[in-house]
Amino acid sequence: MTATPIYSFSLFLALALNCSAASASGVELPRTTGEIVVDGVMDEDAWQNATEVELIYETEPGENIAARLKTHAYIMEDGINLYVGFAASDPDPSAIRAYLRDRDSAWDDDYVGIMIDTYNDGHRAVEFYSTPLGVQMDVTYDESSLQGGDFGKEDDSWDAIWDSAGQVNADGYVVEIRIPLTQLRFPATDGIKTWGLFLYRSYPRDKTYAFSNIPHDRGNNCFLCQFISMRGLEDVTPGRDLEVVPTLTMSRSDATENPGVDPLLSKGTTTEAGLSLRWGITPDLTANLAINPDFSQVEADVAQLDVNERFALFYPEKRPFFLEGANYFSTPMRTVFTRTIGSPDVGTKLTGKRGDHTFGVLLVEDAVTNLLFPGVFGSDSTTLEQSNTAMIGRYSRGFGQTSSLGGVVTVRNGDGYHNYLAGVDMRWKLSDRHTLTAQIVESETVYPLATALEFSQPVDTFDGNATLASYEYDSRNWFGNVQYASRSSGFRADSGFMARVGEDLIVVDAGRVWHGEDGSRWSRVSLATGYEIAHLEDGRLREKSNVLRLRVQGPLQSFVHVAYRMKSELENDVMFDLKRAAIYTELTPRSGISLSLGITMGDQIDYDNTRLADERSVEPAIDWNISRNLLLRLRGIFAGLDTKQGEKIFDAAVVDARLTWQFNVRSFLRFTVQQADTSRNPAVYLDPVESETTDVGRQLLYSYKINPQTVLFLGYSDQFYDDDSLNKLTVSDRSLFMKLGYAWNL
Repeated sequence: MTATPIYSFSLFLALALNCSAASASGVELPRTTGEIVVDGVMDEDAWQNATEVELIYETEPGENIAARLKTHAYIMEDGINLYVGFAASDPDPSAIRAYLRDRDSAWDDDYVGIMIDTYNDGHRAVEFYSTPLGVQMDVTYDESSLQGGDFGKEDDSWDAIWDSAGQVNADGYVVEIRIPLTQLRFPATDGIKTWGLFLYRSYPRDKTYAFSNIPHDRGNNCFLCQFISMRGLEDVTPGRDLEVVPTLTMSRSDATENPGVDPLLSKGTTTEAGLSLRWGITPDLTANLAINPDFSQVEADVAQLDVNERFALFYPEKRPFFLEGANYFSTPMRTVFTRTIGSPDVGTKLTGKRGDHTFGVLLVEDAVTNLLFPGVFGSDSTTLEQSNTAMIGRYSRGFGQTSSLGGVVTVRNGDGYHNYLAGVDMRWKLSDRHTLTAQIVESETVYPLATALEFSQPVDTFDGNATLASYEYDSRNWFGNVQYASRSSGFRADSGFMARVGEDLIVVDAGRVWHGEDGSRWSRVSLATGYEIAHLEDGRLREKSNVLRLRVQGPLQSFVHVAYRMKSELENDVMFDLKRAAIYTELTPRSGISLSLGITMGDQIDYDNTRLADERSVEPAIDWNISRNLLLRLRGIFAGLDTKQGEKIFDAAVVDARLTWQFNVRSFLRFTVQQADTSRNPAVYLDPVESETTDVGRQLLYSYKINPQTVLFLGYSDQFYDDDSLNKLTVSDRSLFMKLGYAWNL
């Protein structure tokens, strides 16, 4: 990596002498009138009036010891933007890990950034990070999310429009960040504003070292509560915050329902124009409108194995309209999952926070109706070619330290169909270590008669309920969780994702953590045990399991997870006793190469034939930065199931390969190949099955992004299929598409 002397010692000294220092109690945010060019060169005079904050603590793997490298941050604002500059020293700049990547995909690189709790209430924060090459990563952080539950506390699917640039020099690297205040939500109040502040540097070498401006109390399970305050932005009024994004989508597709029998038929060329609008009515109230939007997903989902799988697979939401303010709709159970909305003609959304009150309302007219039929032993799904109107409403009121009371309402109405859901929830943080979470929801549903008969659902209106209660204990050295969940067989969350109903579940987890001393080969070791028991509505045992887990973090950024589980599971009125062992490991042997491997072996139920079988599964993965511009990502799943007598039931393999050439931080060309092969032994199946099936999908995608809304996508994709009757790969569909969007900020 070429070192460029863009950050001279004299400039560093001038900044250090002229910048106002931050105190332990907080940071004063000065205002500048000078012009800043975000280019990774902090040579403007305005930087000399910024507040300097040094990242003096190493919080990982060391525990609040002195940071082993110098990192200085400089913060200021101009009434329109928030500016953050970083000067990160490095004794060996050639070892800095920095590759050209698409946004939100450089977490293995060196990077610096800022977390801001704009309401200073310990509930939510936004994060902005940049690598030494200016690759952006932005994240939302929700303190109230269940740790280890249905979703995590951080979500990098959110994308804001901001600027960053970085350059490597002889002393390390420099990063400049400019965040428009219109991209932030904060109280619309007069006078000086107080926000929570956290500054961070990731330094990945033999281990991933974390440096910050504040110590991290590992005995406090509230992270945002530990931020220091940042005071400033007096009488800031960002002005009119109006973002208009017209889109144009063109596509041509050919497909057949009977590959090898019927030829491909052209579905013609379609051209659609759409419009999305975001209006920041106030800094804490935002409205979104989308008219005939293009909600198509550009990037292919990561391939998953669906052999011997009874429940619907989960795929995350990726569409920008639904990601805007998505955390305002989250609840302890996944009662809201906007990917159920398939082809909306128009959508509107209002989200905001006023004081302790947080709310969101989403209204969509959907041209199709996606349905998930949950069950206790499996789920099913279908898409009805009929429209429906969907409404989602969410409200919560904060109290105490990151505690809240809330409610959620979802409605879907269509021809002969409706699903109504309503419920209340609570998160009560009793202290730094103890947290209670609860949610109760009820639903009412009716399906069109033909759909109900086809999928064995009730033919009349029916209702159901779901309950969740959880207690969590988290300290520096000990952790534990007790959870009770109940979902009646008639419960439906058609605007959410809850694929299992008809059972009561109790989960108990507890464990111990050991932290390595500075210089130890291992950084963290945890040993945990867990117990789960579930009963059907009639009181019969559904399943019961005991598990022992060991996790170790060590050298080469390594992580090892070993688990052994003993489980009893009911299937077709037969109780099976299962024993299984699993190991997962990941490491980074050198800069640019990340490896992982998961292995599972032991007993498994053959659900197609209701018998005990032997399972083996190997899941390797590699991320190889062949050069600064070229990235190869490989993911594989190789699984097999044999009878206890040693006869093959099936062998399955799924491979997901992606080769990306990143021209710069704005554009890339990516070729993706996904292949799924399944080989079955029909002689041991109760019902007829294909002995060999193969699915192959390919995609070539060019992407150019000025920002997350001003984009150009050009792509080609095709799909091939093979089974016993074809004996060769036969194309089943192919398509060409273009999407163009341009964001005007008015």
